[in-house]
Amino acid sequence: MPGEAPRDPNSLAARLATQFIERNRTRFVEMGVEAEQHYDGSSVDLLFRTTTKIGAIPLISPVTGRDDYGLVVKPRFDWSGLGPMLGEMNWKIIPTPLSLPMLPRSERKIPPWVLSTIVLHRISALLRELERRFELVDDVRSAPRGAVNWAQYAVEHVARGAFTSVPCRYPDLRDDRELKAGIRFTLYRQLRGLEGQRAAGAFVLRLIDICEHLLERVRDVAPREPAPRQFDRWFRGTLRSDSFRDGIEAIQWTSEERGLAGLSDLQGLPWIMPMDAFFEAWVETVFAAVGRRIGGALKSGRQRGTLAPLNWNPPFVGSQRYLLPDILLEGAATTIVVDAKYKEHWEELQERRWGDWEAELRERHRADLLQALAYANVATTPRVVVCLAYPCARGTWESLRQRGRLFHRAALGAGVRQLDVLLTAVPMGVGAEQVATELAAELG
Repeated sequence: MPGEAPRDPNSLAARLATQFIERNRTRFVEMGVEAEQHYDGSSVDLLFRTTTKIGAIPLISPVTGRDDYGLVVKPRFDWSGLGPMLGEMNWKIIPTPLSLPMLPRSERKIPPWVLSTIVLHRISALLRELERRFELVDDVRSAPRGAVNWAQYAVEHVARGAFTSVPCRYPDLRDDRELKAGIRFTLYRQLRGLEGQRAAGAFVLRLIDICEHLLERVRDVAPREPAPRQFDRWFRGTLRSDSFRDGIEAIQWTSEERGLAGLSDLQGLPWIMPMDAFFEAWVETVFAAVGRRIGGALKSGRQRGTLAPLNWNPPFVGSQRYLLPDILLEGAATTIVVDAKYKEHWEELQERRWGDWEAELRERHRADLLQALAYANVATTPRVVVCLAYPCARGTWESLRQRGRLFHRAALGAGVRQLDVLLTAVPMGVGAEQVATELAAELG
């Protein structure tokens, strides 16, 4: 209209951005993401800050109100891919699928066997606590039980002299055969999928063995794909545990042929995984390989094998109840205490001198060091090596190795004991055996 001021597109963009953040706030929190709106005078931008969680989640459009977008968070350090690393780690940690709508796109770099790992884990837990219930059973018995079908008894059995064949209907405590049929259907389909992925590596062969073992536990029922209404009945049932619901979800994913979501053109399941726990499991895998080279028994904090209680007097005054190192590698004379830190400290050490660090970063590093030194008290051997392991990019690790700077050492007087401090980098884009070779040469 003549004389009417042109409409500011940034005003509309700002309102949509605000709606977008508000509608997805709960999902951002679950993903560990902070979303902010920024306006520089010429355009409206969205700024996302991530933490240590990776994964993929659907996002609601402020225009349509539907899940039209997807957010994918990758590790900050390069790696050889989620699938290969999970296999090499022997599934010490696996992604957690989320109860959210499907994403519009899926990650081709996440092979199908990764979801099979999650499905088999859930089915195994479901079988361990498979619901048992009373069912009405029709059977011919030698003695009456429950309600006797007298008409059938007279016509079919007495007439031919079979006086001890009594047709009865009675309640019997039996496994949920309908659920077991769905489980067997799921396992058969997972097995077929895994058979086609044998070339991926030995870890797929182990998954096949697990699948076949689970199939043996449901061989007394015929496989049957559950109908959609059956899933509704299972989910609506009362007194359902988390393992039960997780197992039903796994059956449903298999029935609907879903995969984990990510970056390609196919739909997928939303999922999440904490990278600090993933990196700890990766470092555990590396030090297991170190132990095979230099000897020693490995204990894992992930499995609570390194827990050392703190005995306070009086007991109620202590806030910290125990020490829990990530990894202990115990030999006859030496204990290696490992603390895996999913932080960027190591790369910062290479780029700037200690005096150039910001005060907060220096304090965080000191806190890491003091925590690791506290863990040294768990060991009882004459020599203790405290190792702080930080992630780094493959290129950084290769450069450090070539220049002989993979390790930074310090010695600390500790009475009659020898205490060494070792800072090192553990990349995720290099095989565990290769990294372990360098560590074993330094620690052996």
